[in-house]
Amino acid sequence: MSIASEIKHLAEVNIFKEAKDKNLFVGRPFSLNYHTATLLVADAWKMKVGGIPQGTFLLAFYENEPDVHEALLLRALEPTKLPTSDDITRSMIEYYKDDLGTTGNSSALDDFTRYEFSFSGLACRVLGTFYRDSDGDTKFGADVENFYSPHHYNVFKPHGRVLELIANYHENQSIAGSSNEVKIGKVRYSSSIRFQQGAEEVPVYVSSEDFLGKRTALFGMTRTGKSNTVKKVIQASVELGKKAKGDLSTAASDTGPDFYEAFDPDRNPKFPIGQLIFDINGEYANANMQDEGTAIFEMYEHDVLRYSVMEKEGFKVMKVNFYKDVHSGFSLVQSRLALETGDYVQSFSAVDMSAPDSSDRSAVIRHERVQAAYMACLFRAGFKPPVGFKVKFSGNGEINKQVSNEGIDPSKGITLEQAGTWFEWVWDNYNDNSFFSKYRTNKGREWADENLQAMLVFLTKKRKPGGTATVSGYQKLRSLVRLHTPTVDKPFVAEIVNNLRAGKIIIVDLSQGDPEIQSLFSERICLSVFGDAMDRFVNAKPNNFIQFYFEEAHNLFPKKDDKDLSLIYNRIAKEGAKLNLGMVYATQEVSSISSNILKNTQNWFIAHLNNDDETREIRKYYDFGDFTDSLVRFSSGSDKGFVRMKTYANPYVVPVQIDRFSAKKESKA
Repeated sequence: MSIASEIKHLAEVNIFKEAKDKNLFVGRPFSLNYHTATLLVADAWKMKVGGIPQGTFLLAFYENEPDVHEALLLRALEPTKLPTSDDITRSMIEYYKDDLGTTGNSSALDDFTRYEFSFSGLACRVLGTFYRDSDGDTKFGADVENFYSPHHYNVFKPHGRVLELIANYHENQSIAGSSNEVKIGKVRYSSSIRFQQGAEEVPVYVSSEDFLGKRTALFGMTRTGKSNTVKKVIQASVELGKKAKGDLSTAASDTGPDFYEAFDPDRNPKFPIGQLIFDINGEYANANMQDEGTAIFEMYEHDVLRYSVMEKEGFKVMKVNFYKDVHSGFSLVQSRLALETGDYVQSFSAVDMSAPDSSDRSAVIRHERVQAAYMACLFRAGFKPPVGFKVKFSGNGEINKQVSNEGIDPSKGITLEQAGTWFEWVWDNYNDNSFFSKYRTNKGREWADENLQAMLVFLTKKRKPGGTATVSGYQKLRSLVRLHTPTVDKPFVAEIVNNLRAGKIIIVDLSQGDPEIQSLFSERICLSVFGDAMDRFVNAKPNNFIQFYFEEAHNLFPKKDDKDLSLIYNRIAKEGAKLNLGMVYATQEVSSISSNILKNTQNWFIAHLNNDDETREIRKYYDFGDFTDSLVRFSSGSDKGFVRMKTYANPYVVPVQIDRFSAKKESKA
């Protein structure tokens, strides 16, 4: 049976009839307001319904008028005192002092006392209201339109189809049931499952649309199932992407009012979905002992391209020809030097390497000199140039004759070693040579503009013309030599962008790179994808969905208090929706992630958190405050994949046991 067929019946569930099973009665409220309800429950009622774990969904039906179709959705929070609790406690203590049996077959209590002792209070959160609209459809409102005297309500514990409806109620389509639904797990209320293991499993579905172009967070300690959940999301996106009918390369720019709509009328994406996985630990890109022996790259081998910072069989190497792809190479240099505080380093990083308007001859000449000086820096830092590589720029006959006995004429093309010699002579003689002083007098400006001077300081390691070498200069670039290749292949970043546009899965294996390299490549690739998406957007070209996946996100993302909104990860979080860019990130600590990213996150999967600092952070979002106590408790043997889930379409948090990722493809509608 297909998934769509399995859950189609949910639309037929009459929650106002099926949930009122007398065998599922749990109690009555004795206090009720817009936010909380307090119930009177009894041991016998709790046993009959299979227990009431913390977090259990309950339904409170208004019974005063039989034709009112309304039910308050409650969540069980914790036991609470009854108005008579103090009297009962005193009585219990007296019995204990008398060493009187109070439990089991040996109980010496009279029937009335045993009956009184069996009652307790239960505090609940009011999540909202299920009601029937004028068309007869079941709807949910995330508040209470009115509340009546508590004695008018009966409370039941939903199970079976009713619980399935509650767990799978989606705001955008009322009830789960579209062909884009994917089963992700089953309802699970607690770590202890003595009652639950004998109960009927209630499946939980998610809509693939909830993740496309959205921000998704997975938090939890190591080995709690975060990666398994990420793989389920990847799997769902692959299956949804197969339904795309459009071709991005041939899409017209004037397709009418629905041009910017990302989905077709059947709610399938118009174009293939690209997925980009930054694999810090190498578990997606390489075969491992998890996932029944099948990694993502094996399961979708025809759609996966793998990149690595090291040369490995089956991988493309992420290296840049710094001489041919000047823009990409210099971007890596800027990222590497971003934390340097020296003024001469900042001046070097601020140089604009983009080509000027070709009609501005003066600007072109200055740009050629700056670029040649930059390449001379690369050469001295140890970057091997392509065979026969030369630079060509406009020098000056007077300077050319003085540089060496043989003379060096850059306009005819010179080697990088000769270029270094030429520029070094210029800087050593810049203040004293008459040519430069006459140029200042005649032209009213410097022969070497600010950009070229910044390059010459880096090249010569001399802060002032004619001075002594006192700074590191080009030596600061040596750590980037391993990212350089002298080949002339197409830049890997451009290749990645093109393949994402074609709907491929790109896995970037960063497991063998140090933190600095991981950060450099991640940032560079994200900038390129974001830049391409923004360019397509402003030029009225459609964007397909591209999903970013970040494992161990704390290694890459800005920290909690970092307010720089220009950082690429913050920009993807805040601006990615309009560009069809989605973000899925996983890490151990909520507090390690920038608040700007957290505030823009729509989907949440929270597993085990081991301290109060993290639970204080998570209670700021949605209704996760109801679960902070249980999130700290964890059994490593049985709780893997046990999460509290809030997706874009779900109006409340649902406790879920995530299914194990498998190579077996589930049937689809």
